[in-house]
Amino acid sequence: MEAGERKKCFLKQRQVLIFFVWLGIAQAGSEPRRYSVAEEMDSGSFVANLLKDLGLEVDDLAARAPRVVSKGKKMRLHFDRQTGDLLLNEKLDREELCGPTEPCVLPFQMLLENPFKFFQAELRIRDINDHSPVFLDKEIILKISESITPGTTFLIERAQDLDVGSNSLQSYTVSPSSHFHLKLQDSSDGTILPRLVLDKALDREEQPEIRLTVTALDGGIPPRSGTALIRIEVLDINDNAPEFAKLHYEAHVLENSPIGSQVAIVSARDLDIGTYGEISYVLSQASEDIRKTFGLNAKSGELLLTQELDFESIQTYTLNIQATDGGGLSGSCVVFVQVMDLNDNPPELTMSTLITEIPENLQETVIAVFSVSDPDSGDNGRMVCSIQDDLPFILKPSVENFYSLVTNTALDRETRSEYNITIIVTDMGTPRLKTQHNITVLVSDVNDNAPAFTQTSYTLSVRENNSPALHIGSVRATDRDAGANAQVTYSLLPPLDAHVPLASLVSINPDNGHLFALRSLDYEALRAFEFRVGAADRGSPALSSQALVRVLVADDNDNAPFVLYPLQNASAPCTELVPRAAEAGYLVTKVVAVDGDSGQNAWLSYQLLKATEPGLFGVWAHNGEVRTARLLSERDAAKHRLLVLVKDNGEPPLSASVTLHVLLVDGFSRPYLPAREVEAADAAPAAPLTVYLVVALASVSSLFVFSVLVFVAVRLCRRGGATSVGRCSVPEGHFPGHLVDVSGTGTLSQSYQYEVCLTGGSGTFKFLKPVIPNFLTQDEERVSEANPSFRNSFEFS
Repeated sequence: MEAGERKKCFLKQRQVLIFFVWLGIAQAGSEPRRYSVAEEMDSGSFVANLLKDLGLEVDDLAARAPRVVSKGKKMRLHFDRQTGDLLLNEKLDREELCGPTEPCVLPFQMLLENPFKFFQAELRIRDINDHSPVFLDKEIILKISESITPGTTFLIERAQDLDVGSNSLQSYTVSPSSHFHLKLQDSSDGTILPRLVLDKALDREEQPEIRLTVTALDGGIPPRSGTALIRIEVLDINDNAPEFAKLHYEAHVLENSPIGSQVAIVSARDLDIGTYGEISYVLSQASEDIRKTFGLNAKSGELLLTQELDFESIQTYTLNIQATDGGGLSGSCVVFVQVMDLNDNPPELTMSTLITEIPENLQETVIAVFSVSDPDSGDNGRMVCSIQDDLPFILKPSVENFYSLVTNTALDRETRSEYNITIIVTDMGTPRLKTQHNITVLVSDVNDNAPAFTQTSYTLSVRENNSPALHIGSVRATDRDAGANAQVTYSLLPPLDAHVPLASLVSINPDNGHLFALRSLDYEALRAFEFRVGAADRGSPALSSQALVRVLVADDNDNAPFVLYPLQNASAPCTELVPRAAEAGYLVTKVVAVDGDSGQNAWLSYQLLKATEPGLFGVWAHNGEVRTARLLSERDAAKHRLLVLVKDNGEPPLSASVTLHVLLVDGFSRPYLPAREVEAADAAPAAPLTVYLVVALASVSSLFVFSVLVFVAVRLCRRGGATSVGRCSVPEGHFPGHLVDVSGTGTLSQSYQYEVCLTGGSGTFKFLKPVIPNFLTQDEERVSEANPSFRNSFEFS
């Protein structure tokens, strides 16, 4: 929000400054408005209300932001934005500002913004009677010969009054005297020159000295006055006055010439001799400034500098020099001194408007408005403005030596965030003088860069059975912007697959992009999943980007092998029948097991842990096939119990065991034993051979009954899909899919079933026939080919 307000404020300033050049030119030629104020008024005094002249109302002042601009660095005026009044910043001394110049005018300009407008104005400073006439010489000495005839006039030193107009010096009076009266004479420059007129011849012997008081009066109300004493010394007769060789002298002096430099030499001569022929030179009618600046050698007439000259203050001086001989006669001449300008003043730069921070991506933005001036004259006062060439800024000239500093292209903070601009103002004098003004412009950030991930996709791996809140990895995005525009916040985006419960699987730290697993993962349930991560900055408007994260769940050996066949939860154990005529390598059965893990954790191996008769049967380690290890004999027990261990290849390995019951039969006349006999056989020792013979004979007598039962059982199997005979339970159909090793690395790719039944129609006994033939391995196929009795079944009558 702060960035938006700052930008809005900046746009307002920019509108003002863009119209500066055009509106300034439009106003430059208009007649300036004139105001007046008396000098010596206190600071803060009211000058005028400018609302009407500016065409504004009081409510408009805040938006238009009027301000006073004048040449020089000293601001003598102040504009009150609350009332529209123009006020004084300080006391104004007309004599200090303008000297004898009348009228005394102080030019200034009024600047308005939103939109920009430019007014020329003048402030006339009215003189008040704040100075009394002053005689620089408190005692005026006149030496007058007694031979002077009545009616002769004598010029006396005039008084000085710094006021002008009606407040300046207006008249003189002199104290009453029988020998003199005062005559006022107007000079060519408008001043009043007092002259004493001799009314009565002097007689030195009667009165050698006469004292008069002259009073100077100005025109103020009430008038001010100043007095001086005129002391008249009566001399002997001197009939020749000094005469100058030239009535007008001209001298050209460079400003800043050292003190004591010669300005000119004046010369006068007197035809008298002796005391009357001795001439002395004095400055006549000289102001205080002239007396401080020049010195005159009374004997030689050499005019010297007593202080340095400044062309910018005074360009010309007019000096009246009077030569007086020993008899009191005098003559005068005028010396015109022209001060020659030197390039001794560097240009001055006054900044009116300055913006030190601008947003990036803006075109034609006004940075500063300033004016330049040089008090020197001629080429010494002509100026050239410039800045560095390698910056995206230009200077545009305006009216009255005003310039605007403007961007000429859009700025990019990410490329450069700060510019140091040096404005160089150089005059054309010799030697050239210059002034430098440094400006630092900061480019504020705009949210123009979206966060960028270090990778477009991330792949993370986590082992199953992890602890909740486990740190599984991190994502990282960077933003080239600054401040809040570069503060990146991470979040999980909605999953593309709605079936993935992403909210319950992972979480992300919004500040640093760390990813955590919220719960324990199960490889067998979820092997991999992917989701999108978003990174958004805090700019306005916010920018964002996204990356894909794929999480791979690594398998852990957390599932023991599961035996599919034979089933261990059947109501009765399954007994495998083996004919005693079976050869070595005869396939008795196959232990079928699967492992829910993958990879080497699902590689199964088989091992015969325990057997009733060791060495008779063997288990193939890689496929679980149980085969006879040798030829069977009549001495081998009829019932055998085998314990097979199924073990995976994980670390640590997990295992399961299965118990197999094998029954050896002769010619399949006794295909199985009743359950009670099986249990008794497990508990009691092996019966003698004679017992088996008796049992065999009993079985022959029961063959017919057995055949009928088998026939009925086959019919039932065909109708109801049953596959069990006697007490052997055989599973039907396919086993559950969750026990299938989908990676293809387990022992079997499908469940494995066997069928044991009799077919009464053909008189054939089918033994150990796989329900799904394609489950046989290559080794099983080779065994089947080598044992046709296994492949085609045994026949009996």
